[in-house]
Amino acid sequence: MAAPSVRTIDHVSGEQYRYALTNFAIAHQKVEEQRGQLEEQERQIARLQERIAALEGSSSATQPLSGPRAAGGNSVDDFHIKNTASQLERTINRWASDVLRQAPVPAAALQDAALADLAGAGDTVLFTPDARSMMVQSLLRHAMAEVISDGIINCLIVTSSAEANIQLTRIHEHLFARDPTVAAVWRRQTFSAAVENVASSTTRMIFEEHVPSLAALLLDKPDDTLGTRAILEQAYTFSRMLHSAPAVAGPGADMFYRSFVPELASTLYPHRVELAKRCRRSERGELDRVGATIFPGLVKVGHTPSGPGVPPGHTTQTVVRRAQVICECALQATSYPVTGPPLPSPPSM
Repeated sequence: MAAPSVRTIDHVSGEQYRYALTNFAIAHQKVEEQRGQLEEQERQIARLQERIAALEGSSSATQPLSGPRAAGGNSVDDFHIKNTASQLERTINRWASDVLRQAPVPAAALQDAALADLAGAGDTVLFTPDARSMMVQSLLRHAMAEVISDGIINCLIVTSSAEANIQLTRIHEHLFARDPTVAAVWRRQTFSAAVENVASSTTRMIFEEHVPSLAALLLDKPDDTLGTRAILEQAYTFSRMLHSAPAVAGPGADMFYRSFVPELASTLYPHRVELAKRCRRSERGELDRVGATIFPGLVKVGHTPSGPGVPPGHTTQTVVRRAQVICECALQATSYPVTGPPLPSPPSM
């Protein structure tokens, strides 16, 4: 016959019980305090959203102040910017390849025209009269990068009037120098009324203004055979996304984007450029120079609060996306004449 089971009961002393009860009460009080703090933070955020919406004249107070959003009036994070820039970079690469293959002029003429248009071209000895294909294609990408940087991103394109866009850019610079917050609200409010698509005559004028010699060879056609107009329209969409996004919470709320293109034969600065191809000189610790910039870099420009050692109106620049660059040694190593790659040497007998 099985022995009856004996059930043991754990006894807790009165002192231990009171100690546990006291700790539970303290923990519960701390949780309630944290919950109250979170609710107060939410109320402050809601008031801040309402204030920004009132300044911008919009009804977007219920939208969150952070996170990736679309180009039609929402804030954009750095990850989304980098992805969109990568798409534009691939489009420019295809354009340069198509121009080299379909242009009605020799590659040497394209090279000479691009060198005549580009800043710093007089300091480079990289480009030779035999017009090597990789060099010409990289030069075309550099030329397009300068058009996009100086003609579209750094000039607030809001209307199809070049004169109006120049005046709006000057107004923004004046406002930013006096009060970055006012400039940020003005910029986003202005871009909310920007044209959806800039006129083809405007994009062509931008192209002709920045690369006149190259534009004289690459004539504008109704069907846009080479895709020049399509690239500039895509660049305008990218620029509009950068400049029209509402503010995000934090110290960077008043910052705006600018673009930069390292000049031909300029020094390589690792914090501002990213090499698209391996640079053997840098690996050996030797100095190398920019062979070509194949896509502009992006920085956020903001005001530094004045204080000890900081003069009033001092600005800071934070690199969001480094410029995509091919160094001189890599460009030389991967280039061959346009007539075709070098033929393999015959086998020794």
